[in-house]
Amino acid sequence: MLTVRPPAVAGMFYPHKPEVLVETVTHLLADARPSPSDLPQRWPKALIVPHAGYVYSGPIAASAYSLLQGAHHIERVVLIGPAHRVAVHGVVSPGAAVLRTPMGDSEVDVGALQTVPQVVASVRAHAHEHALEVQLPFLQKLLPHAKVVPLLAGLADVAEVGQLLESLWGGPETLIVVSSDLSHYLPYPQGQLEDRNTAQAILHPPTEDEVLSPEQACGCVGINGLLWVARRRKLRLHLLDLRSSGDTAGDKAHVVGYGAFALFEDAHAS
Repeated sequence: MLTVRPPAVAGMFYPHKPEVLVETVTHLLADARPSPSDLPQRWPKALIVPHAGYVYSGPIAASAYSLLQGAHHIERVVLIGPAHRVAVHGVVSPGAAVLRTPMGDSEVDVGALQTVPQVVASVRAHAHEHALEVQLPFLQKLLPHAKVVPLLAGLADVAEVGQLLESLWGGPETLIVVSSDLSHYLPYPQGQLEDRNTAQAILHPPTEDEVLSPEQACGCVGINGLLWVARRRKLRLHLLDLRSSGDTAGDKAHVVGYGAFALFEDAHAS
C-alpha cells in the first residue's frame, strides 16, 4: 500500500497554493446559495455534488457542502465517483493510507475498506483522477478530522454498488458523498432541459429497472447505487442547486451541467 496519494489536479481544477485554496473554499462556502426553506432541520446523510474545476462547479458544490458547517459528529466520509481515465470493473480504492491536497492530508479509513473485500486497490485508476480529489478541500475545511473511504466506480450494476454503500452506511458518524457532473457539452438551452429531467429522475427515483445513463450523469453508477439505497431506506431527497458552466464561468455554446442534492434519513433513523 502506498503511504500517500499526492494531488494530481492542484493548479488545474483548484488553486495549488495552500493559502489561496483555503481562501477560495472559504469564499465559496460563504457565498453558497441559501438552503431551500423545506429542508429538514437535521444533518444530511448523503450528498450528490459536481466535480469540475472550482471556477465552473465550485459554487454548486458549495451549496451542498455548506450544509455540513458545524457537523463535527461526522467521523467518516464514503466518497464515490466515476473513473474517467482508466477502465475499471467494479469499485476500486486508491491503495493509499493518506490522500493529500495543498491544504493537508485526509486519512483513509483502511479499516472500513477491509470490511468490503469486493473493493480492490487500483493505484493506477486513482493516480490522475479528479472526481474525488476536488471534493477533498471542502471536506478538509469542514470536517478536518474525518477519515475518508475513497471509491472509484466503473462497470458495476446498481445492486452491487447499492449493497456496497449499505455495508458502509454506518450511523450519524458516516456521510455518503457521490461525485458526478450532469450533461456534457450541450448547447445551453438543451443542457438546461436535460439537467432538469435528470434532477427530477433523482428526486423521484424510478424503479430499479430504470436507471440514470452516463449521458445524464457521468457519475451515474454511484448515483444509481445511492438511489437503490434511498428507495429501501425511504430517504428524503432535495435539490439544492442546478446550474451549468454557462451560468458560472463558461460560454453557452457547449455547457456541462452541475447539480447538488441532499438526502436525509427519517428523523428517527438519524
